[in-house]
Amino acid sequence: MNTTLKTLAVTLGMAVLGTVFAFSANAQCGSMDGPNASAAVLQQRSLQARSESRPVELQPAAKHGSDDASIVGFWRVKFVSKDTPGIPDGTVIDAGFAQWHSDGTEILNSSRPPATSNFCLGVWEKIGQFSYKLNHFALSSDLNGNMVGPANIREDVILDQRGNSYAGTFTIEQFDLSGNTLAHIAGQVTATRITVDTKVEDLF
Repeated sequence: MNTTLKTLAVTLGMAVLGTVFAFSANAQCGSMDGPNASAAVLQQRSLQARSESRPVELQPAAKHGSDDASIVGFWRVKFVSKDTPGIPDGTVIDAGFAQWHSDGTEILNSSRPPATSNFCLGVWEKIGQFSYKLNHFALSSDLNGNMVGPANIREDVILDQRGNSYAGTFTIEQFDLSGNTLAHIAGQVTATRITVDTKVEDLF
């Protein structure tokens, strides 16, 4: 069992369960009322059409360093084992780059070998002033690219008040293709925000 857990800790892949891109557009077509339509009526209809077709503006992420600091953004993350039988405390389970989006979704680019499926997706919710909960699903493969099964990664994290880092706990439940539990891994997750000024040396 210890060997199995250590192997999973090294080869546990995180993959994209599915990526769906949706695009929608609204087109306004003006009707011609004939030569008898007044200029004022046509102008009013034109203004109304422009107003109704105006795109919805996305709300920007909250500024850092305030009570409204947001977890939305780009992060360097690391997952370290703690209190997991068979895996020594301090073992790096995974690391990579995560993006938390303003629409409540999240994506992780894991440092694992691509053959093991190194992209995965999640959804998050703010549960307190600086507290967040993440529910994350992935597809795991072995080093030969053979499907192992789905994994469920859950995080409970707290954002620092300046909005530049977060830390908390995580669990990973790895299942086989029939839904049987293969492994349970728990530990601590930490992250540092990446900004437009971040340099490569800042990542190490």
